[in-house]
Amino acid sequence: MAGDVIQVENLVKCFGSFTAVDGVSFRVRPGEVFGFLGPNGAGKTTTISILCTLLRPTRGLVRVNGFDVTDRPEKVRQSIGLIFQDPTLDTQLTALENLEFHALIYNVPSTLARQREEVLLRMVGLWNRRNDLVRDFSGGMKRRLEIARGMLHRPKILFLDEPTLGLDPQTRQLIWDYLLDRHRQEGITIFLTTHYLDEAENCDRIAIIDHGRIIALDTPAHLREIVGDDVILIQTRDNRRAADVVRRRFEVQVTSVDGALRFRVSHGDEVVPKLCEILPNQLLSVHVTRLSLDDVFISLTGRAIREEAPSAGEEMRAWRGGGRS
Repeated sequence: MAGDVIQVENLVKCFGSFTAVDGVSFRVRPGEVFGFLGPNGAGKTTTISILCTLLRPTRGLVRVNGFDVTDRPEKVRQSIGLIFQDPTLDTQLTALENLEFHALIYNVPSTLARQREEVLLRMVGLWNRRNDLVRDFSGGMKRRLEIARGMLHRPKILFLDEPTLGLDPQTRQLIWDYLLDRHRQEGITIFLTTHYLDEAENCDRIAIIDHGRIIALDTPAHLREIVGDDVILIQTRDNRRAADVVRRRFEVQVTSVDGALRFRVSHGDEVVPKLCEILPNQLLSVHVTRLSLDDVFISLTGRAIREEAPSAGEEMRAWRGGGRS
């Protein structure tokens, strides 16, 4: 589609015999907040690394801002911002010096750079620590500084790889308030990877990725609609027996999650009395909730999104460590 700022067609990335990304295709529109949702090891970081020219694709077409990431990587890098999953700050410099160096690399005019440095450092609560060495910062402070640095040069597309990893809830909310405000004010396109479900709710569209493949792509609301209306979570004295009874009675799929049984129905309030009838003296607890994106993921994959596998980086390190080339 003409005008898409990101175009990915049949993307494949292999590390030896391991396929991290397996035939992925999607497009991102200008000004969109687009999310990659999935557990660690699903292929999120590998995909974003290719989009940002940090990895070369094995096969497939990838364009960012109209430029092929393999043929014109320098043009791609000029128009994007990237907040990495792993720390990339110079710990021997102060917070302000890290931003000043970034502004120099991206040719941000000095007057504008000074203005944005103050605005951004105040936003992340580090203005009073601007002259302190980054080596003395906590992990959360470093993460906040990386957020500020990624926004400094006003990129057309901001890539966020697990952007609020390790931050407390209050700081996470502060960061998202600012990001969404910049999105509204400047029309910036945001592409993020995350396994935080509440962050995914900020997206216009979400691609759910698992084992290197996109298994669903739609708005958060539409993704929830494909699953059902209500989710019932029960704990019983004998979950194995209870699961069989529930499957036969309601003709539903029952999933075991953290010692409880989870299933979805159209009208949860009508099902609860029936559960008491078919499971006499067996029920320990019953909870009825509206659907979440976690329920969507469980429905599509059979497991919770927080059941983490080795990350893409760990897979790459394991492959290299095995002596293969």
